[in-house]
Amino acid sequence: MAAGVQLPGGGETIDLQQQVARLQALLEASRQVHSTIHENEVLEQVLRIVVRELEMAGAAFPSVGLVYGEDPSDAVGAQKNAVMTWPLEDRGGIRMTELVVLPPDGRELTLYESDFIEGLALQAAVALENARFHKQNVAFARVQQDLDQARTIQRSLLPQTLPDIAGYSLAFRSNTCYEVGGDYLDIVEQPDGTLLIVVADVAGKGLASAIWSVSFRAALRGMAVTGMPLDELATRMNQHHWAEGEEARRRYVTAIFLRLNAKTGEIEVVNAGHNPGFLVAPGADPHEFNAAGTPLGLLPGMSYTSERGVLAPGSRLLFYTDGLTEVFKGDEEYGPERLMNEFSTCPCEKADGILDALWTAIETFSEGGPQGDDMTALTLCCGTRSVGGEP
Repeated sequence: MAAGVQLPGGGETIDLQQQVARLQALLEASRQVHSTIHENEVLEQVLRIVVRELEMAGAAFPSVGLVYGEDPSDAVGAQKNAVMTWPLEDRGGIRMTELVVLPPDGRELTLYESDFIEGLALQAAVALENARFHKQNVAFARVQQDLDQARTIQRSLLPQTLPDIAGYSLAFRSNTCYEVGGDYLDIVEQPDGTLLIVVADVAGKGLASAIWSVSFRAALRGMAVTGMPLDELATRMNQHHWAEGEEARRRYVTAIFLRLNAKTGEIEVVNAGHNPGFLVAPGADPHEFNAAGTPLGLLPGMSYTSERGVLAPGSRLLFYTDGLTEVFKGDEEYGPERLMNEFSTCPCEKADGILDALWTAIETFSEGGPQGDDMTALTLCCGTRSVGGEP
């Protein structure tokens, strides 16, 4: 009498020769199922094996609408009672789909058939999960490629060259928290020869804020070329952003505007809900340009006022976004006071050197912790003739 292996569920046994044949068939079926990385192809392979190799009347994955042979959902009477179901679960035990099999003539499955389909379903579950992982990885790679391109485009919208202003040193730096961000910085020459400088921050960070920063840039540049007064420019930008709709209002913009007459040193500043601008002049206490109104697009009908002054030789000016002050070491925030102190006491007289010192101080404070927000800063120094920048 041939030795046999008893399978769960009854007294029926499979002799060793049948068991070897079953394992060989299951191995070949597994190879076929794992031969593709596409979800539907995995499931179609399973259905073909069940119907062709086991000679079942039909099989289906109802949740995805795949049927091979007769549709088990159409079974009636004895056939309906013979329909069997096997779940396909992922590694976490979550059901992904289920295999439904209709035996021929409404008969019950043999122990061999049932055991084979159970093994096939286990292999199919692994192959299906792998196919889904592959699909997710492909999608992620596509998104990452798009984000990398978006980052390149956004970086190209920053000033690529800085104006050579006799007697001044000008520099900026901008680092996004993610691939793209909501910080915006621009330098626009005005019709009267003055220079318009803008540092702005769209609420939030990431792709959504980056899109609105580009929209803000287009609107600002369209208005800035007219040379209108800064208070009027801020008022119009506020109304324009508000009129863009509900999503724009959720992505309101804080901004600080500076108009510089390089020949006379006269400056005009408007702060629309932004962090204070810092002005440090020899022999005077540090001065802050505080907000003259709400962020742009937050409330309709707002008006803004400007503040005027003169940059004396040896003066330095700093505009920045809140990413520089909202840096943490544990629960302790870097804060505007530390930033002002570092800026006002920095021994360097060149704008780019001052920014280097600020970034070094912030990184030292955070002890190498991850950047939590977009970081943008611009420094203007009066009294030198070197001009530098980091686009």
